[in-house]
Amino acid sequence: MDGMNALNDAVVRPRSPSNTTPEAFGLSYDDGVAARTRAAYERVKSVIPAEEWPRHAPFIDAINRLKAEKNAVILAHNYMTPEIFHCIGDFMGDSLALAREAARTDADLIVQAGVHFMAETAKILSPEKTVLIPDLEAGCSLAASITAADIRLIKERYPGAPVVTYVNTSAEVKAESDVTCTSSNARQVVEWAAQEWGSDTVILLPDEFLARNVASQTPIRIITWHGRCEVHERFSAEDIRELRDANPGVSVLAHPECPPDVLAEADFAGSTSAMANYAKESGAKKVVLITECSMSDNVAVENPGVDFIRPCNLCPHMKRITLAGVYEALLHNRHEVEVDPGIAERARAAMQRMLDLPPAAAPAQFDVKAPQRDVVVL
Repeated sequence: MDGMNALNDAVVRPRSPSNTTPEAFGLSYDDGVAARTRAAYERVKSVIPAEEWPRHAPFIDAINRLKAEKNAVILAHNYMTPEIFHCIGDFMGDSLALAREAARTDADLIVQAGVHFMAETAKILSPEKTVLIPDLEAGCSLAASITAADIRLIKERYPGAPVVTYVNTSAEVKAESDVTCTSSNARQVVEWAAQEWGSDTVILLPDEFLARNVASQTPIRIITWHGRCEVHERFSAEDIRELRDANPGVSVLAHPECPPDVLAEADFAGSTSAMANYAKESGAKKVVLITECSMSDNVAVENPGVDFIRPCNLCPHMKRITLAGVYEALLHNRHEVEVDPGIAERARAAMQRMLDLPPAAAPAQFDVKAPQRDVVVL
C-alpha cells in the first residue's frame, strides 16, 4: 500500500503500547515514502541510525500530508525525540516559544507534541482552534505538585504579593495567578510583577529549584512551593564533578529546574532555548546538557561540530508522545483538549501579561556564581 492510500484507507487496529510499527496502521516503507522523506532523514541521520529510518519514515510521510490536508500544525517541545522534533514539528522550542506560536498560528488544528499543560496553554491562547494531544497521560510531575486550591490559600496568607506561576502548571492554577512565566523570562517577570504590584515580595510557584535559582539573581524576596521536576531534581553536584573528570574540557550547561548546587558546578545555566543558543554561539567543542536526554540529540543536529556528552535522564511523560500517537491523533482528531471557558479567560489574562512583556534581545542566562539567597518554601 502506498502512503496516499494509507492515509485514506488505514484501519487503526487495537494494539499494545509496543505495537507501534507502521504496519500496525496499514502503513509501509516503500520507494515513494523513501523519496518523500529523504530530506528529513538527511537532517537527522547523525542521531537516527539508518536501520531505524524505515520504522519512522512511513509515519513522518503520512503525518506531514495529513497536516496539509487538515491545515494542522505540530508544536514540538525541545524534549521530543528527533524524529518528532525535526521531522514533523512546525514550531519547535521551549515553552515560551511554543506559547507565542500557539497564539499566532492561523492553523485550524494544533497538535501538541509535549505534555498536557502545554496543550492546555495552546487551547487557552487559541480557543477557536481544535487542540489535540496524542496521549492523555502525558502529564508532568511539576504541574501535578500544586492545585488551584493551594494557590487560593497562599494568596490568603500573603495578601498583596503578586503570584507568578510557571507555565508548567494546569489551566486551573494559571487562572488563580496574576502572571505566568517560563524559565526563559522568570527573573524578568518577577521583577516586573514586584514593580507593578508595588511589592518587595513575589510568590513564584511551583518549582522550588527554579525559585531558588531566580532568587539568587534578584533582590526581590521570593516565596515558593515544594514542587520539583522529576527529571531535573535527579541531577546532583557530584554528577557534574564526575562528568568533568570523565570528559576533560567539557562545557556544562544546566537547566534552572536543577538544584542550585548543580548550577553552581555548571559553566552556564538557562532555559532550553538559552542552552541551545549557547551550544551554537559559544564555540565550545564538547558540551553536556543537564536536562532531559532527547534535547542533546535535537541540539546536536544543529551543531555537527560539537561533541555532545549525553547523561540520560528521560522524562517518562514526554516519551509518551510518539510518531504513532501523533499520526493516530491527526487521523481521528483524537484526544481533543478542552478548557472551561471561565477558567480559560482568567488563565489567558495571566498568560497575556507575560506575552505582552518586551521579549529579551537574547535568551536569558543565570549567573551560576551568584550566591544563594534565602527563600520561603511553603
